[in-house]
Amino acid sequence: MTAARQVRAIAGLTLLEALRGSLLWLVALILLAGLGLAELLGALAITETRQTQAAILGAVLRLAAVLVTSLFVITSVVREQNDKVLELYLSLPLPRAAYYLGKLAGFAACAGVAAALLGALLLVYAPPVQVLLWTLSLFAELLVVVAASLLALFTFSQVTVALSVVLAFYFLARGMGAIQLMSQGPLVDPGALSSRVIAGLVDGIAFLLPDLYRFTPSEWLAYGTGSVADLGPVLAQTAVYVTLLAGAALFDLYRKNF
Repeated sequence: MTAARQVRAIAGLTLLEALRGSLLWLVALILLAGLGLAELLGALAITETRQTQAAILGAVLRLAAVLVTSLFVITSVVREQNDKVLELYLSLPLPRAAYYLGKLAGFAACAGVAAALLGALLLVYAPPVQVLLWTLSLFAELLVVVAASLLALFTFSQVTVALSVVLAFYFLARGMGAIQLMSQGPLVDPGALSSRVIAGLVDGIAFLLPDLYRFTPSEWLAYGTGSVADLGPVLAQTAVYVTLLAGAALFDLYRKNF
């Protein structure tokens, strides 16, 4: 069997496990909870009802998708390790790169299914074109989360630590724009040495992290401001960071002894 067929086989098994397991049930619960939240917001909102529903629902669905995806990826691979399935894979004439790329592709397909289902709910509250752009951006965001989850798991090998690292990475990248603004705000003395050091440190961290605060903005849904051009930087950053995270995960996977 060629390496490409091995990757496709592992990806198919991973997707099949997700569809038969708890992922779809979790997404269904998120959809029901999101629908209830949107209707509650619609009843409470005085003006711009649809915009309020779309914006808040989009933010909630995005966060829920990130949490469910990272948890599913980490627990799925940990279960394979505990059940000795990973050792069985590696005992076969199967390159470790093929195993990793198969898992990455399979989890990416799971992320695509989740993003499509969550985006379908937003069609009730936002224009279809904006929902499509939002869904594609969410899929790109989930790809980064999938790659980060696999790297964290292969590095730390524990669910709690790996999940904590992924969430810390995600929330730091998501809030880095606000942190940069605070480090250069009007209340900060630009001439002070401490201010320059902090601003430089924040800018250095921001340079290393993806601009996740530019991914999947809720204003696309609320005010229809999204365009195809906005997806360019999102997709470019996704390609760069998924490649970097995948390379680091492969390096860590090859140096491990199972």
